Amino acid sequence: MDKVKHLHITADDVGRYVFLPGDPARCDKIAQHFEAPKLMAFNREYKTITGTLLGEKVSVVSTGIGNPSAAIAVEELHMLGCDTFIRTGTSGAMQPECMPGDLGIIKASVRDEGTTKHHMPIEFPAIANLDMVLALLNAAKNLGFRSHVGISHCKDSFYGQMKPEEMPVASELLQRWNAWVRGGVLCAEMESATLFTLGAIYRLRTASIVLLAMNHEYPHLQAVTDVEPVILTAIEAMKTIIKEDQIKEHAQP
Repeated sequence: MDKVKHLHITADDVGRYVFLPGDPARCDKIAQHFEAPKLMAFNREYKTITGTLLGEKVSVVSTGIGNPSAAIAVEELHMLGCDTFIRTGTSGAMQPECMPGDLGIIKASVRDEGTTKHHMPIEFPAIANLDMVLALLNAAKNLGFRSHVGISHCKDSFYGQMKPEEMPVASELLQRWNAWVRGGVLCAEMESATLFTLGAIYRLRTASIVLLAMNHEYPHLQAVTDVEPVILTAIEAMKTIIKEDQIKEHAQP
């Protein structure tokens, strides 16, 4: 089989279970928890490392920043037979009860971006897989990490969010931001809407867990940058999913 266009890998290079950080440097941090990790490819923002967990082939593939590049990664991984994805990343909290350093487990996303409009009508919801969400929630509890389950605001413009007052459409951006906050949106990030929408289209299992690095409502609070709790939680959640799959496979006649 030929290598896919952007990831530069074949189906033999990846497992069905995939972790999706944005930053290529985080691939190495995640792969440290694999058995026998091996670098398979590194092209542009897409770095792929493959190893095993509980005897099953697993991979970590970086997506870069934002929905368009994340879509390319998920589309090509789907072409290669991957079907179970956990995005690991960072975000900014939007609710007062969230403190920097808490974990955000994203159950759905506001599709305030342009990528998924090329896949589904805007009325279609971007929702994570329930089993994956529960696996992440239970893993966080078992590891003793403070976490919140909620909806993310997913967008394409980083500085449109960080410096909305400098944009010509400032009044619209600020009005919409206030609406998301009042509606209880948990955090802001840039990939989950695409992951969940493609998951629905291709019948993939998808979920996202992020570090709530800072709180947009309380900018005076010290930001947190340590993503290890996110990684540990994602690893444990994926192990749960793998164990459940193994039990189902062994139960088949």
